[in-house]
Amino acid sequence: MKYSKYSTVIIGSGIAGLYAALKIEQQVNLPDGLLLITKSKLGESNSRYAQGGMVAVMKENKSDSTASHISDTIKAGAGLSEFNTVKFISEHSDTVVKDLLKFGVEFDRDENNNLCFTKEAAHSVRRILHSGGDATGKMIEQALCKKVSENSNIDIYEETVAVELLTSKNECKGVLVFNDETQEYETIYSPAIILATGGIGQLYKFTTNPAGATGDGFALAYNAGAVMQDMEFVQFHPTALAIDCGENRFLISEAVRGEGAKLCDGDGVEFMSKYDDRKELAPRDIVTRAIYNEMKENDVDNVYLNAACINTEKLSKRFPNIYKKCLENGIDIAHDFIPVAPAAHYYMGGVKTNLKGETSIKGLYAIGEVASTGLHGGNRLASNSLLECVVCAYSVAEYLKSVELKTPKQIDENIKSLLDKYTDEDVILDELDIPEMKKQLQEIMWNYAGIFRDEKSLLTAINKIEKLKSGFPRNYKCISRDEYEFKNMLLTSLLIANCALMRKESRGAHCRTDFPDTMEECIHSCITKKEGVPDFVK
Repeated sequence: MKYSKYSTVIIGSGIAGLYAALKIEQQVNLPDGLLLITKSKLGESNSRYAQGGMVAVMKENKSDSTASHISDTIKAGAGLSEFNTVKFISEHSDTVVKDLLKFGVEFDRDENNNLCFTKEAAHSVRRILHSGGDATGKMIEQALCKKVSENSNIDIYEETVAVELLTSKNECKGVLVFNDETQEYETIYSPAIILATGGIGQLYKFTTNPAGATGDGFALAYNAGAVMQDMEFVQFHPTALAIDCGENRFLISEAVRGEGAKLCDGDGVEFMSKYDDRKELAPRDIVTRAIYNEMKENDVDNVYLNAACINTEKLSKRFPNIYKKCLENGIDIAHDFIPVAPAAHYYMGGVKTNLKGETSIKGLYAIGEVASTGLHGGNRLASNSLLECVVCAYSVAEYLKSVELKTPKQIDENIKSLLDKYTDEDVILDELDIPEMKKQLQEIMWNYAGIFRDEKSLLTAINKIEKLKSGFPRNYKCISRDEYEFKNMLLTSLLIANCALMRKESRGAHCRTDFPDTMEECIHSCITKKEGVPDFVK
């Protein structure tokens, strides 16, 4: 096995990981260098699929204020957003956006070269920046990828899976990785491991997330003993294009509704007024459940979004990718109804961190969707995710400036014992039908731990996942990236289902039909491998 050492290792190449790499390289002393690891090719991540935009409270946007953004975020968060976290991220948005511009990120501007702002559900003013019309995540990621690729001080491992965090006495000392192309393992020692691994959409039958969103960072952190927070909170986007396009469904951005599109049934009858006075611009959990109810009551696979009320020229300019994708499927959104249905989209739970990105394990950090900072609470406010990614990446880089990044002691019996489980050459592993097993898991999660939940459904989910797990004979070593991903999917699914079972209330995106009321007391759920069951804390 190969051994190496780096001053900092970043696992994940979405916007959070890319921006963190650039900021750390720019301002942190790195005697042993910086490594960025991605399990696919550079540039493939959840971030790339973020269409609507990125929240930014900009000084030039006189109609907005941090107080207004804080209020909107906390209202959407269903009582679980942390005020200090929301305040910190909101107040740093102007600084970080202006810093992104220096790295070549461009946002859409009007004819006077002023930044364009749009509005999405549960926002009180227009404050969302966008790029390429409806390709914000892709445009930001492309700009950052270019800068990272050109930076000779940033080493990049592609097609490489993080297999285990190397921890001893509550300190993370490195990571074991597996190259899917060469089938080789490598032990990397580092005083700073940063998880930027994204979300969990692929745990569900219908998702807007790409194939790589398999919950890897959550499994890595949980197995290492980190505190996990609010794992029951999965956000389902109300409007994914109800046409299967491979491993995920195409997102019809909330910004389309922000510009005036209406939800309706096949006859054009609008229905959102039955559910909320804010109609199409109600928080995502409300719109998602409304659509799901309509589908169930009418025994249909989707409802429709009517964007014909929006000027055709504006539609094609503001949403060029949505326009194009729908045309490819025979839908002219300027005249035709768009078939839409909910899909797993974003994960509010994750590895508990503070605003420096620190987890409960020394030397282990988490940023982006894998982290639970307390920003999103029980229901993420639209377009806050990209803002959290960049502000927290910026923040962890600022913090690491004050840390002596000295490579940890490499002779450790606990770590040696763990590595021995991966270097046993005598183990012969039979191939498994991973695609079929993944499909079964996704069906279980969608049917029993999805938009609506109750005790019976969650217990069914747990039992079925445990049964599926018993047919997957891999405790440690696997033979492919697919197997490692599936192992992570099983663990993360069990964490979600068990935490959902323990939260006996409905709050934000977590809807229990057997406990429809929201408790007066707002509490976070926390779970660690050591304790094994969720603990609820204020």
